[in-house]
Amino acid sequence: MAKELNPYSKAVTQDPTQPAAQAMLHAIGLSDEDLEKPQIGIASTGFEGNPCNMHLNDLAVEVKKSIKSYEWVGLIFNTIGVSDGISMGTNGMRYSLPSRDIIADSMETVVNAQAYDAMIAITGCDKNMPGALLAMGRLNRPSLIIYGGTIAPGCHNGEKLDVVSAFEALGKKQANTISEEDFKGVVANACPGPGACGGMYTANTMASAIEALGLCLPYGASNPAQSAEKRKECAEAGLAIKKLIENDLKPRDIVTKKSFENAIRLITVLGGSTNAVLHLLAVANAFEIDLTLEDFARISAETPYLADLKPSGKYLMEDLHQNGGIPAVMKMMLGEGLLHGDCMTITGKTLAENYKDVQGLGEKQDIIHSVKNPIKSSGHLRILKGNLAPGGAVAKITGKEGEIFEGTARVYDGEFLANDGIARGEIKEGDVVVIRYEGPKGGPGMPEMLKPTAAIMGAGLGKKVALITDGRFSGGTHGFVVGHISPEAFDNGALAYVENGDRIRIDAVENSISVLMEEEEWEKRKEQTPIKPERNVSGSLRKYSKLVSSASFGCITDL
Repeated sequence: MAKELNPYSKAVTQDPTQPAAQAMLHAIGLSDEDLEKPQIGIASTGFEGNPCNMHLNDLAVEVKKSIKSYEWVGLIFNTIGVSDGISMGTNGMRYSLPSRDIIADSMETVVNAQAYDAMIAITGCDKNMPGALLAMGRLNRPSLIIYGGTIAPGCHNGEKLDVVSAFEALGKKQANTISEEDFKGVVANACPGPGACGGMYTANTMASAIEALGLCLPYGASNPAQSAEKRKECAEAGLAIKKLIENDLKPRDIVTKKSFENAIRLITVLGGSTNAVLHLLAVANAFEIDLTLEDFARISAETPYLADLKPSGKYLMEDLHQNGGIPAVMKMMLGEGLLHGDCMTITGKTLAENYKDVQGLGEKQDIIHSVKNPIKSSGHLRILKGNLAPGGAVAKITGKEGEIFEGTARVYDGEFLANDGIARGEIKEGDVVVIRYEGPKGGPGMPEMLKPTAAIMGAGLGKKVALITDGRFSGGTHGFVVGHISPEAFDNGALAYVENGDRIRIDAVENSISVLMEEEEWEKRKEQTPIKPERNVSGSLRKYSKLVSSASFGCITDL
């Protein structure tokens, strides 16, 4: 039990030498009695410009009501967001990954500057969640996350849709395999309302990882955005944060190396986004826990891939919710010995205790395969190394694309040039599309390559070509793709020296990625000075490019 419930806020609410602070708090409606209570910062990432975030301010109000019902003080503040779906394929996407650090910095700033005793973060889109996790690790005050929830599926001509359907429809249109009417129908119906992208893309991947880390309430990852369960979760937040404060249970008391192993195992079973590698590396750094690419390689090698979820499968998170949600998956994994059940969570109970009595997966469901009948006996996240990526690269190989690809390099110095080339029909069967100078420094901002990968899939080339980049991928990307190649081309990494016509081999069995060239010839090639494309950037992107680390360390900016 905590000795005092307001160890931080008392510096401004109880100190008689802080009358101005107290006067300002009275001005917002707090009484003398309120000034003796804990103050909880409610960090909302809500904004109107994105379906993932459009409802979060409403959820923040519900959380505030829940806190008030226990006669404690909840104060809402806001931070920024970037819609990956809206900025994808434009220069705006360069701001997406940097927004993660701005979100973390702003949450840390407000909670510290306002002397809040605890924090509840209301998150929705891809960078909101890791941003909140970074802040929680740095602050180490009682905290929890409320995920805004997954979007309902769209529908056109009887087919379930999501945002990636719209990107792939463009590829079909360019390949003349879809009518203009159906193209517009997909675009108009893909996203029917509030909630994060519906497949096992980055938002749902990170929400699942957060539940495995023990930092949200059970079912928090899979309760849909517009469900009664999500509202109930918000109503329970007040009691949850009250118990955390009373028991002085903080994020670093909960999250350990074993917690991260749980998170990695869960997203491996689910077929989660490669972005989770970047984010979990960065979050571990904020928690001062040693986590490396080798940990992902080790866990992926010994964990089966079981979930038939989009983008590689056919189901959405809402379908999984109807069959027990993430708790049902975790209960199955606990039974199979795939999780550390003794890890603590924000409920004050261990993972095993939280999920002991939850309903398991239904016998008739086919969303989650059994361990005895996996989609793939090992994980889809592959950490590749070789003469093209001595610092490592991340591949998302489900097995449906094959596990080895050897082909001819088709090189583009940037995503926009690649998009134009794909639209012109330059990509042929057997090509390895190389998109470089899109790394964290060179992009700058390490933009996602969903537009080119979706165009390739839409053109029917998904199993016939590979794509490699020092940029990254949306969780919605599928196909034979490799990203996060390190060192990046901008830092004179090997990718800068690849030429059209080079033979490239990607081996997800041996976990290698290499140019097929004699070592002496390759080293001679690398004596050349690569011609870097000009990037006229200023402001926050310029600052980011100077601070950011390699993708192999999670693109952290506070080294």
